[in-house]
Amino acid sequence: MSNFTIETPDGAVLHAFKEGHGQPLLLVSGLSGSAAFWSEIAATLSRSFQVIRFDQRGIGASTRGEAPCSIDLLAQDSLAVLDAAGVSRAVVLGHSTGGCIAQAIAKQAPGRLDGLILSASWLKSGRYINAVFGARRAVLATDPHAYAAVSVLAGYQPRWIEANWHIYDAALASAPVSEHARIVARERLDALLAFDRRAIMETGGHLFPISRPDAFTATVAEWIGEL
Repeated sequence: MSNFTIETPDGAVLHAFKEGHGQPLLLVSGLSGSAAFWSEIAATLSRSFQVIRFDQRGIGASTRGEAPCSIDLLAQDSLAVLDAAGVSRAVVLGHSTGGCIAQAIAKQAPGRLDGLILSASWLKSGRYINAVFGARRAVLATDPHAYAAVSVLAGYQPRWIEANWHIYDAALASAPVSEHARIVARERLDALLAFDRRAIMETGGHLFPISRPDAFTATVAEWIGEL
C-alpha cells in the first residue's frame, strides 16, 4: 500500500491510500469521511482491483481548507485524488453520504467513470432525510458524545453491536468534542441537508460494509466484473 497527499486550490491537504492492481476503484466514505472505514473492504478488494481511498477534508489526517463544505466540493476533492493517483477512469463506490458525493462526481465528470456503485445512499433530499440529519445536527450541538453514540446505534443492528462493542467504544473515544471537529461535522451535515442497479442485504444495518464485509465485497467484485 502506498500513501500520497493532494493539496487543493483552497489549501486543504488530503491524505490518500492506494493498494492493489487492476481496475481502479475509488472508495468514497460516508458522513465519517474516514479512509479507515474501508480498511477491511480495501484489503479484500485490493486482491482484484487497484483500490484508492482517502480521508475527506477536515477528517483524519486531512486538513479542512478554506472553501465552504459542499457535496460538489467533496466531489472535486475525489477527482483530485484520482488525478494524483494517475488514474484517468475508475469505478466509483460511495457509501451513504459517499453515495451523494459519487453522484456529484458522475455529474461533474461522467467521462472519468467506468462504473458507479451506490451503497445505502439516496438520490435526493426528502422529509425523512431532512428529519434524520436535522436531528443529528441538533444532537451534535447538544452533546458530541451522544452524537457519536447515535451514529453507531442507528447504523448497525443491535445484535451486531453487542458482538462488536469495540466499535461503539471507538466511536465515543473519537467523538467530535473539539470546536474544530464540531465545525467539520456540522458543515458535513449542512452539506447533506442542502443536497441503475441495486442489491438488498436482509441483515447488516445501514453500515453493512462493516457488518457484512464478505457479502459486500463479493457483490462489488461481481458488479465490476460485468462492466
